[in-house]
Amino acid sequence: MKLVRFGAAGAEKPGLIDADGAIRDLSGAVPDIAGDVLGRAGLERLRAIDPTSLPLAPEGSRFGACVGRVGNFIAVGLNYADHAAESGMAVPSEPVLFNKAPSCIVGPDDTVLIPRGSEKTDWEVELAVVIGERASYVSEADALDYVAGYCVCNDVSERAYQIERGGQWTKGKGCPTFGPIGPWLVTKDEVDTSDLAMTLSVNGELVQNGSSSTMVFKVPFLVHYISQFMILEPGDVITTGTPPGVGMGMKPPRYLKAGDRMEVSIAGLGTQRQAVAAG
Repeated sequence: MKLVRFGAAGAEKPGLIDADGAIRDLSGAVPDIAGDVLGRAGLERLRAIDPTSLPLAPEGSRFGACVGRVGNFIAVGLNYADHAAESGMAVPSEPVLFNKAPSCIVGPDDTVLIPRGSEKTDWEVELAVVIGERASYVSEADALDYVAGYCVCNDVSERAYQIERGGQWTKGKGCPTFGPIGPWLVTKDEVDTSDLAMTLSVNGELVQNGSSSTMVFKVPFLVHYISQFMILEPGDVITTGTPPGVGMGMKPPRYLKAGDRMEVSIAGLGTQRQAVAAG
């Protein structure tokens, strides 16, 4: 299934994508694509619904973030060896974890805002994992049992805040609009994460062209590993790292400016299209 949230920002309704690619309104069946709806039982209830029995969403509806009420937005750093190299950093022996503020989450086509005074706002196409069941101390072998599905994430980053301002990476990762997710959440039964093509273009120029196959730490290990340090709740999002081609790694470095446009895609998970504006 492809699950979505659609409508005006702050008033999104739950929906699904039917066989013709149209949005069907699920608000008569569930309150949101969030929380327990993402668990095994919740998803089975949604699978039992005939999409043609659901009303169509208004034509041209905005896609909101594909998951609502995200409690924890966890990110994995330097999880692609070639990206670590372009960043001038060693491949870590264990996953590097940091948090993105859930308040930075926006829809896949919403405008990305450059923070006030920023000169180093950057892009990162990433595969995001959405948790479906409460997970604590789970084994790697069982980890996918706790996953609801996957979506595209643009891990927008302010590099000066992240690297040059002291402390940890979090301050360069959670600015408003720095977490577009969607357009849809694809349930795990429809996705093989071993080799997904991942691309990002800026103003029509392809800058990232990679694959999830080069991830250092794979999805089952990441869910297992993170669950050793915190409880993962249904609706939590883990964004799993980016392939090479970020602005920071270019020579000379290149960063986003007002008026730029990004297109962010992962095979089978859809495409995001964002304009960039001054915050």
